[in-house]
Amino acid sequence: MSLVKAKKHLGQHFLTDKNIAEKIVNSLQSGEKYHQVLEVGPGMGILSDFLLSNKNLETFLVDIDTESFDYLKKRYPDLGSRLINADFLQMDFKEIFSSKMAVIGNFPYNISSQILFKILENRDQVVEVVGMFQKEVAQRCAEKPGTKEYGILSVFLQAFYKVEYLFMVKPGVFNPPPKVNSAVIRLTRNEVEKLDCDEKLFWQVVKAGFNQRRKTLRNALSSIINKDNMGDDPLFDLRAERLAVTDFVKLTNLISFKR
Repeated sequence: MSLVKAKKHLGQHFLTDKNIAEKIVNSLQSGEKYHQVLEVGPGMGILSDFLLSNKNLETFLVDIDTESFDYLKKRYPDLGSRLINADFLQMDFKEIFSSKMAVIGNFPYNISSQILFKILENRDQVVEVVGMFQKEVAQRCAEKPGTKEYGILSVFLQAFYKVEYLFMVKPGVFNPPPKVNSAVIRLTRNEVEKLDCDEKLFWQVVKAGFNQRRKTLRNALSSIINKDNMGDDPLFDLRAERLAVTDFVKLTNLISFKR
């Protein structure tokens, strides 16, 4: 079988180190919570080999690249409809997966944030994620309050998932090598079904706070609530990066009550 050529416009960097591939797959903690797993962007199947050898998991592969799809079709002829030629960002999970599931992949770096927001949209189904990202993105996802890396993505993900930074991966184990270091993180769904506040307003508050992160929230949130109505709660005098998820929930309720 001819090899698949990595395509720049798809952000493809194929992992070539089997030890790292096995380590990534072994980072899945599949137990009683799910039996189906979706690999995003399998390329030439280096992760897929390890996933498919786990008989406790029903593995699905999705790739937007028709060349990869054709290659994988020949490599795994028994997959049938579990090999999908589609855009992950457009997938309807409820149509394909019968219950709770996991997502895994060496994700294209140019759409990594969109992938994470797609997972958040489907958080009722996606109970675990193990993914390779650009190192800075991985750090941002797992970062705790009080640092400049902590941001919108950190808050949104940590509201619904436990986020763990697992290990770094150097550029030399990819073809072609990316210009940056990579890292693998694991997201594990927490117990929060719904935030204890108006979720739509919560998203607005978090985004507004970080979009002007150098300002205190009293100034950054003036487009959402009139300063005169904010009152004297000390949360308004902090910058967004100082607030944990629970603080943002409290702040959202304060604003909801005062508007």
